[in-house]
Amino acid sequence: MPLPGHNGGPTMESGQSWRAHCWTKARADLLPHLPIEVLRGRIRRARELGLEYKTYAGVRATTGHDLVAFLFSSNALRVMRPGDALPQDRADRLASLERCARIGLTQAPLTAPALMAATEGRIDDACLAPEPFASFAQTRQTLRDALGKLPADTVLLIGDTALEQEWCAAGRLAGWLPAERYFAPQVSVEISSHA
Repeated sequence: MPLPGHNGGPTMESGQSWRAHCWTKARADLLPHLPIEVLRGRIRRARELGLEYKTYAGVRATTGHDLVAFLFSSNALRVMRPGDALPQDRADRLASLERCARIGLTQAPLTAPALMAATEGRIDDACLAPEPFASFAQTRQTLRDALGKLPADTVLLIGDTALEQEWCAAGRLAGWLPAERYFAPQVSVEISSHA
């Protein structure tokens, strides 16, 4: 008979492989099994956002929310100075996004109006990015100002540098995704009804 506080799992006297099997099965039993129509809807939503399904599902599982917006650093968009043109792969991906807000974050010497001009209406707004050596609190406030009324944990940051990755924690964002991964060509995923 187990002692009080015992969770009913395998004892330490059990073999390593048996304990691993038991814990793997217990963890799998805890994960929800989504109905096929819910799964199809989430795959469709991932496609609307230009994300791989695995990435979308991971962000959704972590935050418990759908993504409603993206923050794009000017580095990720490859627009560094006034007069730079938005590269075609970035322009195509931004134009294909559906049902989400797109906000650009500019770094000097680029200004918000210059980023808006370079993207030719493919982003909804542009704001100044946090300063390179700003405090955690200043970084959080700058990101909060850029998001307006959007809940931070529904916004994914697409960035290009380690410094930008740190903005994710400061702003309490849903996550960070490197630009090279986000703007890579997509592979289509389909689920049949016979799954």
